[in-house]
Amino acid sequence: MADYSTRVKWVGGHRGVLSCSNGAELPFSAPAQLHGEPDVLTPEDAFVGALNTCYTLMFIWAMEKLKIELVDYECEVVGHVEEFLDRTSTFSGMTVKPKVVVRGASEAKVRRALKLAEKYSLVWQSIKAEVSLEPVIEIL
Repeated sequence: MADYSTRVKWVGGHRGVLSCSNGAELPFSAPAQLHGEPDVLTPEDAFVGALNTCYTLMFIWAMEKLKIELVDYECEVVGHVEEFLDRTSTFSGMTVKPKVVVRGASEAKVRRALKLAEKYSLVWQSIKAEVSLEPVIEIL
C-alpha cells in the first residue's frame, strides 16, 4: 500500500507553500473572493485538478493497453459547489469532459478506455460526490 504526503508552510496572510513528497512545491492561497490572492493554486482548484490529472493519466494508460492511437486529448473538469444556509459548502458533483481525437479505432473501443480510466482512477474512486463523464470523441 502506498502513502502520499504533503507539507504546508504558512508564509503570511492567506498564503502558503505546499510541498509534495515527490519534490514539487506550489504556492497556494484561498480563492480571491474569500480574501485570498489571485493567480495561485487554491484548495478547490487542487481538488478538481487532482481528479483531472489522475483521470488523464489513467486514460493514457488505458489507450496504451488497448493499443489505440491517441492524436489529441484535453479534458476539463468542473466541480459543482453547493452552498448551505449556515455558510458551509461541499462539492455536490464533478463533471469530467474529455475531448479525445484518435486514429483508426472504433468509438466503442475509445469508450472502453474512458471507462477503464474511470475504474482505475484512484482519485475518481475516492470522491464521495457524484462524478459524471461527458466525452466528445473524434475518430480520424
